[in-house]
Amino acid sequence: MKWQGREGSSNVGRGSSGGGPVKIGGVGLLLLVIVYSLFGGNPRDIINEQNRTQQEQQVNNSEKASSKEVAEAEKMLSVVLKDTEDVWHEKFSEINKNYEEPKLHFFEGAVSTGCGNADKNVGPFYCSLDQTIYMDVTFYNMLTQKLGADGGDYAMAYVLAHEVGHHVQKELGILDRVHNIQRRLNEKDANKYSVALEIQADYFAGVFSYYIKEKGYLEEGDIEEAISAVQSVGDDHIQKMGQGYVQPEKFTHGSSELRNEWFQRGFKYHDFEHADSFGEMGLRIQ
Repeated sequence: MKWQGREGSSNVGRGSSGGGPVKIGGVGLLLLVIVYSLFGGNPRDIINEQNRTQQEQQVNNSEKASSKEVAEAEKMLSVVLKDTEDVWHEKFSEINKNYEEPKLHFFEGAVSTGCGNADKNVGPFYCSLDQTIYMDVTFYNMLTQKLGADGGDYAMAYVLAHEVGHHVQKELGILDRVHNIQRRLNEKDANKYSVALEIQADYFAGVFSYYIKEKGYLEEGDIEEAISAVQSVGDDHIQKMGQGYVQPEKFTHGSSELRNEWFQRGFKYHDFEHADSFGEMGLRIQ
């Protein structure tokens, strides 16, 4: 991705805290592996870390990143955030709506959020209560080394675009409606709505990618990097790696195939009209 020398967003902050376990009203989803919550935009997906083992607390040396690498990644993601602001201001103006920009907060280790305290094992996430995306950029090593993504700067750009997609859902009123519906459902049915939220956020990441391509910012292989990242965080892929078998009834984010399908759908249509993942899954949010 061509990002060097371009303007970054003014909505970026940085800082950590010594936060403890995430405490959020509603049901927290205890996932089978640490990375299971990767890219989850729903605060109920942020896991309670109280029972985390000492082994999980340790960071493998191969996952550490130098301060220079971290600074470079954060600078790049600031530019990507500015690009998302430009794209979504344009798209919202087409439907006569205002777009309120989200914040992006980088942290190391642990952070206090409007949704409670979280640590790096939660992965990148969007907190709708403070409309902020939280990222420890060392997650990139987990994405490539543990989940098998090909890597590249646009893999990271996809992750941010996906989280911004959850903010787009918040701005459209979708996120709050879905969360209210989920509170009345059992886990199995609530998970279906979670999947619809996630693949719709993938759709919006595809929309963003289309406009970045049109602006001439994409380089050869960037879309392939994004697709590799999308597929690496499918529920089926993560379950196979974590437990050796797949349980579709436990999906909360969608299969690799489904997530890739919706990312590419957004890239193809780049509009709001084809974004109704809930209708496609036979779910009602009205």
